[in-house]
Amino acid sequence: MRRQRARRAWQSAALIIGLTAVVSGARGAQKPEWPQFHGPRRDNMSTETGLLKQWPEGGPKLVWTAKGIGSGFSTVAIAGKRIYITGNIGDHTVIAALRLDGRSLWQARNGPACRHQHAGTRSTPTIEEHRLYHMNADGDLVCLDARTGRHLWGLNILKKFGGRNITWGFAESLLIDGDNVICTPGGQETGMVALNKITGTTVWTCTGTRDKPGYCSPTLFEHGGVRQIAVLMSRSVIGVNADTGKLLWQEPHVCPFEENITAPLFHDGRLLISTRTTGTRLFELKTDGDRVTLKERWGTAALTNQHGGMLVVNGHIYGECHGGQPWAVLDFGSGTTTYKGRGIGRASITYADGRLYLLSFSGTMALVRPDPRTFAPVSQFRVPKGGRGPFWAHPVVCGGRLYVRHDDTLFAYDIAER
Repeated sequence: MRRQRARRAWQSAALIIGLTAVVSGARGAQKPEWPQFHGPRRDNMSTETGLLKQWPEGGPKLVWTAKGIGSGFSTVAIAGKRIYITGNIGDHTVIAALRLDGRSLWQARNGPACRHQHAGTRSTPTIEEHRLYHMNADGDLVCLDARTGRHLWGLNILKKFGGRNITWGFAESLLIDGDNVICTPGGQETGMVALNKITGTTVWTCTGTRDKPGYCSPTLFEHGGVRQIAVLMSRSVIGVNADTGKLLWQEPHVCPFEENITAPLFHDGRLLISTRTTGTRLFELKTDGDRVTLKERWGTAALTNQHGGMLVVNGHIYGECHGGQPWAVLDFGSGTTTYKGRGIGRASITYADGRLYLLSFSGTMALVRPDPRTFAPVSQFRVPKGGRGPFWAHPVVCGGRLYVRHDDTLFAYDIAER
């Protein structure tokens, strides 16, 4: 019965996503939502149309600037005509809600400020049905009323599940699956957990991984009739049955300093992962009833994505590399490198309306035409400094706006075509 309810929830979610795609495509630069890290489907691909194909000299119009959000590297979630973001303010991790015009609505605390190396918040809030879910770098998981910031429930996954923190602190952006909130304590006994999203009570625990957590956010997909959650741990990638918590498969994937960060991508029936130095791997998944096995189709060190993210566009993989040539394009099917070059340097990435949006770690924002054979920038400009440190927060395109975060400042640019 529980599996049937979960499957119905999955089918309903798929319908909602499909309707969202139709509405945003028909209305162009209206106000679609980006309610979690990397958007509604967690693939970092916006369905918006009606956006500028080229920017004016000096960049698109800066609509507003919001200061005082706190220091951090997390990006925005947008839902219900509100923008949500997190930051270190004083000794606290603070979740902030803003209007679409940048004015503050409320702020709420979620545990201590992140004091790990490269101090600043990591994870992006997840919004679902007027509730906000967030976990700080020390494992404090909280559910708030997204309209008011009122605390609904919370727990610490280190204390509750024997979790193990990692060098730079938890960076997972929480996943909602039907009635469940998914998180990855990475304990010796408990690798992944599903909590009831309304009460916070434990629904299932995944045992047997025996791996610490990575800095990765989980990906939900269905293949061969089995709903799975994939995530990179410190030294492996795992697949967990989304309905029962059973560990389906585990593949070793060791990266220097255990920096498994970039979320897995499920595309065309295959699973794609990429990390610093170790490189990019594509896996075939085979299902036999509720049994799932993994087979590596190809692997390459030509694309070594650390934390800028990667995309699959028209059969090719685009992403930043940790190394001397920080931009690479691979053929999805074969893993063959079709381009390798400098680009704008190491950069975070998103996609909307036929264009790649790249934000370099040094603050250059570029609009790039996807081309598997070359790097094809159309426009670029420098984002003003909004604090200290690199530009690591991923850019977001939503509602005809481009959102760029640098430390204590959020910039909103008008990129709608008139």
